[in-house]
Amino acid sequence: MGRRRRGSPPRRPWRTRAWWRGQAGFVGGVEVLPFGVLVFVVGGLLLGSAWAVVDAKLAVDAAAREAGRAYVESPDPGTAAARVDDAARAALQGAGRDPKRLVLRRTGSGGLRCSVVVHRAAYRLPTISLPFVGGWGRGITVHGSHRDVVDPFASGLAGDGDCA
Repeated sequence: MGRRRRGSPPRRPWRTRAWWRGQAGFVGGVEVLPFGVLVFVVGGLLLGSAWAVVDAKLAVDAAAREAGRAYVESPDPGTAAARVDDAARAALQGAGRDPKRLVLRRTGSGGLRCSVVVHRAAYRLPTISLPFVGGWGRGITVHGSHRDVVDPFASGLAGDGDCA
């Protein structure tokens, strides 16, 4: 093995120890690591914020739905307002959100059989939210709404019960 036969190719440079001493073909590496970490952190924050918006949207839709159900199932318009607020805030708290930041509005003629009632809920969440630290930014408002029809056979309500 020590001798070279006639017509055989010369020794390859990677078999010697001199190939790693020069910097020819060196692209870089150390200076790219902070940029990669920065992209990873910003991407993680962006993904977390996007998921927080989706989660808040689901919670606000559930709060509006529960408000609508509580309204159409209430026996009279006087007790409906208290039931609506309690049901919406309980649904939001059940989803792990702060019920104090919920804004709830009702449109439609209430207290009449077969009337259409729409409950709109709005919830403001911070732009960037970090666990154990809190949130920053002006925030994003998430909206949800639910439309319901008052029961045509409910007792104690005005109207003739004809929904046609």
